[in-house]
Amino acid sequence: MNPPGPPVAVTGLGLVTPAGDGVDATWEAVLDGRGTAARDPLLDGLPMDFSCRVPLGEDDLDRRVGRTSWRMGRPAKLAVLAAREAVRDAGLDPAAWDGSRVATVMGCGMGNMEQVEEQYRRLGRRGPDAVSPLAIPMIIPNLGAGEVSIDLKARGPNLAPATACASGATAIAVARDLLVSGACDVAVAGGVEAAISRLSTTGFRNMGALSGRTDAPGEASRPFAPDRDGFVMAEGAGVLVLERVGDAVARGARPRALLTGCGSASDAHHPTAPPEGAPGAEAALRTALGGAGLASYEIDHVNAHGTSTPLNDATEAALIARVLPHRPSVTAPKGVLGHTLGAAGAIEAALTVLTIQHRLVPPIANLTAPAPEFDIDCVTKQPRRQDVRAAVSHSFGFGGHNVVLVLTAP
Repeated sequence: MNPPGPPVAVTGLGLVTPAGDGVDATWEAVLDGRGTAARDPLLDGLPMDFSCRVPLGEDDLDRRVGRTSWRMGRPAKLAVLAAREAVRDAGLDPAAWDGSRVATVMGCGMGNMEQVEEQYRRLGRRGPDAVSPLAIPMIIPNLGAGEVSIDLKARGPNLAPATACASGATAIAVARDLLVSGACDVAVAGGVEAAISRLSTTGFRNMGALSGRTDAPGEASRPFAPDRDGFVMAEGAGVLVLERVGDAVARGARPRALLTGCGSASDAHHPTAPPEGAPGAEAALRTALGGAGLASYEIDHVNAHGTSTPLNDATEAALIARVLPHRPSVTAPKGVLGHTLGAAGAIEAALTVLTIQHRLVPPIANLTAPAPEFDIDCVTKQPRRQDVRAAVSHSFGFGGHNVVLVLTAP
C-alpha cells in the first residue's frame, strides 16, 4: 500500500456530515467544538435512543441528488452529494474529462442497515411480493462507489474497500496506489456510511461500544476524557479528489495538501479488541512515516481515531506518546460528529487537510483535559492556531485493520 512514486495532491474536498451539508458547514461546527448528537425517533424505546444524523431528510436528499435518487439507498445519496462537491472544489468538469482515466474508490463498512430491516419487515408482514426489487442495490455496501461512478461518468477502476471503521482511509490509500501506478489520472476517493438502525444500534450497545449518556446526548462523545464511556452512532460521507501533483499543476489547480504517505497493517489478534501495545497500529504509523520520508519528530499534528471508548482511546494515546513523544497537537472529530464508521477515515482526512490549509486545529468536543494517564497534547475548549506542515490521520477498524495517512502542506 506504500509504493514509491510521485507525490499525490489533494485538489478537492466534499463532506456531508451530522454537522451539515458541505465542507464549510462541517468545518465551522468542528471548530466550534459542540457535539451534534440528538435523540433519534427511529431509536425510540431502545436503551440508546440518540445518534448523529445528517440534517437532510429523504425529500431533501432526493431533491439534491435529482432524477436518479429513486433507485438509491441513503448511503449512495450521501456519497453522490459529497463526490459532486469534491469534484466542483477541484475545478473539474465530468462533462469534459476522459472518464476512462477517472477512478472511484469509496469505502463502506456496513451498508444500508435500515433498509435491511425495512425489507425484512415487508417480507414478514406482506410476503415476498412486498420486497422491493431495489432492495439489494439499496443495501449492498459497494453501491456508494457504483452510484458515484455512474453520476460522474467515471469509467476507470471502481472499488469499494470494506475495512470497517478504516474503510474511508483505506479507500484513499488505494486511490493513491492507483495514481502512482498510472492506472488513472484522477481518483475520487473517500468513504460513506448510513447504517443507523434499531438492529445495528442495539448490536453495538450490547457489545459495550456505545455511550450510555441518554440524558445528555450532545455531551456523550468525549474522546480521551477520563469519563468516556463509548461512541455515538453517526452517518455521513467524505470525499477527496486526488491527482498527481504534476497533472494538477499542469491544469492550473492549486493543491490543498499533499498525500505523502500511507501505511496499513493488521493486528491479527481479535475481531474487535486491539492488542496490548498496538503493534499493528504502530507498524501502520511507521510505514506511513517512512513512505512520506519523515521522521516522527517532524509530525506537527495528529487527527486521532479517538472513538471515545475506554480501551481504544487508551491504546491510541499510548501509541501517540510512544511513537511521537515530542507531543504534537491532537484532535478527535468524533467528539462533534460521532462515529461515522466506514466514512470516518475519509471525513477525518478531509478535516486534516483543512487544518493544514487554515493553520487551525479544532478542539475535541466535551473534553476539558485528557485522562491524567495520557501523555498527549489534546486541543481543548477552542481552536488552536498552529502552522501544521505535516500531520497524520489514524483509522482503526474491527477485524484488526489499521490505516494511517500522512498529509503535508503543499
